[in-house]
Amino acid sequence: MGALTNDLCRQFGIEHPIFGFAHDIATVVAITNSGGLGVYGATRRFPHEIADELAEIRRLVGDKPFGVDLVLPDGMPEHNSREAIEKHIPDEHRSFVEGIVEKYDVPEPSGPGMRTRFIRSAEIEAEQLEAVMASDVNLFACGIGAPRPAVDRAKELGKTTAALIGSPRHVRRALASGVELIVAQGAEAGAHTGTIGTFSLVPQIVDACGDIPVLAAGGVATGRHVAASLALGAAGVWAGTIWLTTTEHTGHMQPALVDKLLAATSADTVVTRGNSGKTFRQIRSAWSDEWAAEDAPDALKMPYQDVLVGDLLGAITEHGVEPLLHSGAGQGIGYASEVRPVAEVMAELVAEAEAATH
Repeated sequence: MGALTNDLCRQFGIEHPIFGFAHDIATVVAITNSGGLGVYGATRRFPHEIADELAEIRRLVGDKPFGVDLVLPDGMPEHNSREAIEKHIPDEHRSFVEGIVEKYDVPEPSGPGMRTRFIRSAEIEAEQLEAVMASDVNLFACGIGAPRPAVDRAKELGKTTAALIGSPRHVRRALASGVELIVAQGAEAGAHTGTIGTFSLVPQIVDACGDIPVLAAGGVATGRHVAASLALGAAGVWAGTIWLTTTEHTGHMQPALVDKLLAATSADTVVTRGNSGKTFRQIRSAWSDEWAAEDAPDALKMPYQDVLVGDLLGAITEHGVEPLLHSGAGQGIGYASEVRPVAEVMAELVAEAEAATH
């Protein structure tokens, strides 16, 4: 065990207090096999896919621990019915999206996009939770929302539970759900994010959580960030953006998108509601610019925005429409300058953190 090993590491049986989030199996596996704890983002996966993919991760990591993350927001429709959602999408919004298709000459997608494969709904969430509970995953994390019944059941099954929050005002509700680990996610973070910076947020969350361990998230891209997070009182870190440009993750990405990520500075991310209807930090592109234009309509609420743009987003990725290509990414993307294996990134994080704490 290294100098960073602490009680949280001993609790999970990991070498380093570094939790790595990714939507890619190979990346999650590599994070866990490099001494951290990989967390698979499964929100946009069908229940049967979740079951198969968690089993595959287990096969590849052996008895080492790993986690899964689901987004479980309040207020979603009851049924997985695209037709019901389509009826409520305004013509103004349809016309705006059609204008983007024409302006950038986007080809038709070969099928539904990631956000339109199914409708974010109570029906799908229940089935996803069943798949997670039936698995032997070690950590169950809730990216948005942490329903008490789901948390209780996971704990009964021996899984550690976590919730991601972006504001001190969310602490009481998160703790009331019964979770055993809190991820304090600062505004620098990629994808769905809040408005309070990591440096301001983490100490407040640590103080409010008492004995409940806290992971610092948002802008964690170097070993110095890891050391700083520990100095702020966090028990470890939760990082996502840093893995986007790893060898494992880039294997299935459009080369033009990889180039965008490597070229991006910390100033090249923006927060938009254009993807899902919720605030979402991503690489700036023509997509975010279009939704920020004066003549753009306000984004619809989730899951209506998902249905409005989901097929188009899928087509952009499928056909590599360069101006519109983008990815969720935090401000830590400014530290990514080359494609490297996960193991190399992890080793550098640990070595730099250890040097900064001594």
